[in-house]
Amino acid sequence: MSFRIERDPLGELSVPADAYYGVQTARAVANFPISGLRAPSDLVVSTILIKKAAAEANRALGRLEPAIAAAVARAADEILAGQLRDQFVVDVYQAGAGTSHNMNANEVLANRAAEILGASRGAYDRVHPNDHVNMGQSTNDVFPAATRLALLVGAGPLIDAARQLSASFSRKAEELGAVLKTGRTHLQDAVPMTFGQEFGGYAACIRRGADDVEHGSEQLQEMNIGATAIGTGLNAGEEYRELVVQNLREYTGLTLKPADNLFRVTQSMGDVLAYSGAMRRLAVELGKIASDLRLLSMGPRAGIAEITLPAVQPGSSIMPGKVNPSVPEMVNQVCFQVMGCDMTVALACEAGQLELNVMMPVIAWNALHASTILRESMHALRTRSVDGIAANADRARELLDRSTATATALSPHIGYAATADIAKEAVRTGRSIRELVLERGLLDAGKLDEILSVDGMTRGDIAGREQRPGAA
Repeated sequence: MSFRIERDPLGELSVPADAYYGVQTARAVANFPISGLRAPSDLVVSTILIKKAAAEANRALGRLEPAIAAAVARAADEILAGQLRDQFVVDVYQAGAGTSHNMNANEVLANRAAEILGASRGAYDRVHPNDHVNMGQSTNDVFPAATRLALLVGAGPLIDAARQLSASFSRKAEELGAVLKTGRTHLQDAVPMTFGQEFGGYAACIRRGADDVEHGSEQLQEMNIGATAIGTGLNAGEEYRELVVQNLREYTGLTLKPADNLFRVTQSMGDVLAYSGAMRRLAVELGKIASDLRLLSMGPRAGIAEITLPAVQPGSSIMPGKVNPSVPEMVNQVCFQVMGCDMTVALACEAGQLELNVMMPVIAWNALHASTILRESMHALRTRSVDGIAANADRARELLDRSTATATALSPHIGYAATADIAKEAVRTGRSIRELVLERGLLDAGKLDEILSVDGMTRGDIAGREQRPGAA
C-alpha cells in the first residue's frame, strides 16, 4: 500500500494514497480500534444530505464559490447513490460528540470535490474540509441534526411495519373469530374467550405502539443545524439556517423545521430519548405477544397446542421431527436488544454536560440499531409466522371443556362463595361444574345450560339472566 502525507494541527500523518478520507479520519481510525462497527447507512446518508444542503445554502448566500459548491453537491450525490461508502471508516465508539464522524464526511466530500475540479486528493488547496465543506457548521449541530434526520428517515418504514403486523393480527382475528378457547390469567385457566378477541387485542397493542412511535417522531422534526458550537449560531446566521432546512425538506420530503430553541436542541438529546422510549414501548408489546405465541403453540402433544405456527426450520440437531417457534424466539431476542439500546440511550442522554451532550455517537448508533432490528423483526414475524397461524379448534375446545373457570358465570346466580366451593370440588374430584350444580339442586338443567354456554360467556353480559335470585 502506498501512502500520502497529510497535515493537521497535531502534525503530519500517513494516509493511504487512494483514500478519500484524510488525516483526521486516519487519526480516529488509529485511536479507536474498538468494535469494528461503522456508522449506520442512514446516519451517513443524513450527514451527507446536511453537507449538500449547507453547500447549496452557502452558494445561494454568496459565501461559497459556485464551482466548489457544485462539486461538493455532485460528490454528495455520488455518495447518496451508494458510492464511496467504504470510506466511512470511523468506529461507532469514538471521540465525543461525533467530531470524527463529521470530519470523515468533510474529508471524503472535500477530496472527491477536489478531484471533480481537477485537483489532487489530500492537498485541500482547492476544496478544504473545514473551510468549504464544513462552512457555517459545527459537529455540535451537524451530528444531532443528522441523528434526528436518520431516525426520521427510518420512522416511516418502522411505523409501516408495525401497522402491517397489526393488520395481519386483525385479519387473523377475523378469520378465527368464532373459535372458542380458554382465556388465561396468572398462567391459570380464566373465563372463555375467542381467538378473535385474543388476536384482536394483539392487533390493538401493536397499533397503539405504532401510534406512540409516530408521535415520538414528530419531536425529531426540529433541526438545530445553524446553531453551530453551542446554539448562538456563530458563523452561520438565521438566513443560512432557514435555507439549509428548506433544502433538507426538498431533498427528503420530510416535515422539518428550524429548532424553536437552538440551545435546547444542542444541549439535549431528550427528543431522541422520547423516540427511543416509544420504540421500547413497541418492543415490549411485541415481545409479550411473541412470548404468547410460543406458549399457545407449545407441544405438540404435551403442551397447550391451541395454535400451530408455520414450520420454518428443523428445531433440533438430535430430536428428529422437532419444530420450534423459531421466529417468535428471534423476536424476543430483538426486543431484549431494543430495550437494552433504550437504556444506553437514556444513560447517555442524562450524561450531557452544560451546552452539549458529547455522548451523541453511542446515542445515535443505539437508536438507529433499535429502529432497524425492530422493523425487520416485525416484518419477519408477520410474513413467516402470523400470516400462517392455524387454530387447533378441537384442542382449544377440549381444554375449555376441562376448565373450571366457566364456573365464573354462576356467580351472579348462586353467589361467589357457592361458586368457589363448586369449582374447588370440580378440581378435586374431576367432576363437571354442571354435574355438581345439578346434584346440589342449585339451578334447573335448562337454566344451567343457558348460563354455562361458553359462547354466551364471551359476550360480556351476565349469562342466563340479568338479576340474582330474589332480586326485585
